[in-house]
Amino acid sequence: MVLSNAIRAATRGVRTSSAAAMSLPALTTPAAGKPSILGAIFGGATPPAAPPMDTPLPGLAIPDPPPHPATAPTTHVTVLSNGATIASEDAPGASLAVGLYVGAGSKHEIPGYTTGAAHLLERCAFRATANRSTFRLTREAEAVELLADAALNPKFADHEVDAVAAQLKKEMQEMAKDPSALIMEALHATAFEGGLGQPLVASPAALSRLNAAALKDFVADNYVAPRLVLAAAGCAHAELVSLAEPLLSSLPKAKGQPSIPSRYVGGDYRVGGDAPATHVVLAFECAGGWKDHKSATAMTVFNTLMGGGGSFSAGGPGKGMYSRLYTRVLNKHHWAQNCTAFHSVFDDVGVVGVSGVADAGKASEMAAVMAREMLAVASGGVTEEELERAKAATISSILMNLESKAIVAEDVGRQILTYSERKPPGEFIAQIRALTVKDMTEFAKGAIKSAPTLCQAGDLSSAPRYDKVKAMFN
Repeated sequence: MVLSNAIRAATRGVRTSSAAAMSLPALTTPAAGKPSILGAIFGGATPPAAPPMDTPLPGLAIPDPPPHPATAPTTHVTVLSNGATIASEDAPGASLAVGLYVGAGSKHEIPGYTTGAAHLLERCAFRATANRSTFRLTREAEAVELLADAALNPKFADHEVDAVAAQLKKEMQEMAKDPSALIMEALHATAFEGGLGQPLVASPAALSRLNAAALKDFVADNYVAPRLVLAAAGCAHAELVSLAEPLLSSLPKAKGQPSIPSRYVGGDYRVGGDAPATHVVLAFECAGGWKDHKSATAMTVFNTLMGGGGSFSAGGPGKGMYSRLYTRVLNKHHWAQNCTAFHSVFDDVGVVGVSGVADAGKASEMAAVMAREMLAVASGGVTEEELERAKAATISSILMNLESKAIVAEDVGRQILTYSERKPPGEFIAQIRALTVKDMTEFAKGAIKSAPTLCQAGDLSSAPRYDKVKAMFN
């Protein structure tokens, strides 16, 4: 009441000034002095009835909505004479995503010479090239030509390589203080013998040894046409080919540096520290990797089925609360800070398992709980309801991710490097829907037949011995 009186008094005080009156909000509508919505709010009158939100504005022509596409977007693939691949998906929209993917990594590094090169190359991206300075690379916007130039014609100036290596050394020093990052790096070195056991992250010693010459040799040996895919989503394929072919046709048609053969062996890794918790990882072999379609499908659903999370969720409660690790571990054991299923899978092999964080003195209990949950699935403990929920969640996650053009482009690039083709999402979804409880049981049984990989970091006062954990699966 006081506010409405003040507004009326203020209005009366400026009626002799036309300029001031024009600056006030209209309290009445032009027609018949009816109160406007604002006038009703401050003047106490009944506001006029607003038209419903679904009623078209008078005099506004509404165009017909565009028809939904009759078919799913198509992936087009062109292989150049030298073996380089150009692929695209004709997803509609005003933007596009494009990426250059190379089938090379740490398993192609030469021990003692190019070890750590893949990690250092990642940080040297979009630096000076033979054709552009670093400044020009950050200013120009010709996506395809710029991307090819940055990836295939790096200059590797000594001062830039040294600066990136120095920055990475600082990051590695910080990483050494983070048990969660350290233990996942150690997992691969422990689980695999050969190329996949080589470090994914460059060590300080490797960074001190690496130089521009080593990076140039790594690129020359591995960035060859048959290992390269230029993938895009949201553009016309013919236009992409016309832009990319002149840039990629000069690449050498060669097999490149062969990868070092890898073999899963399992094993034990532990590093102590003055910490209030213990990080534990229990993993097994995922035989066949992505190329074994049935195993890869079961592994993906297994990961969702097990699920998990943390005892504290920054985004609010409810995420994954029906997964097995959430209901059977986090909700029952107060000392479990985190317990999550994970996988790390490559073309022909991989690992699948459970990682967790337990309060100090509870490492043995955490390892036992992890083993129990793996054995429960292998013994047929999964219900139809749990499996259907996990399958639905997996399908939902796939379809939601594929709404992003960046993810579509990456999916196209990675699949062509792995399968030499891009399999439609519907094919993978059909395989998920066909999974049965028996399939999940068989997958878990096959995994736990391999030697376990046990990694522990932090407080080791109660860390179990490797042979004790291994005996749980015999």
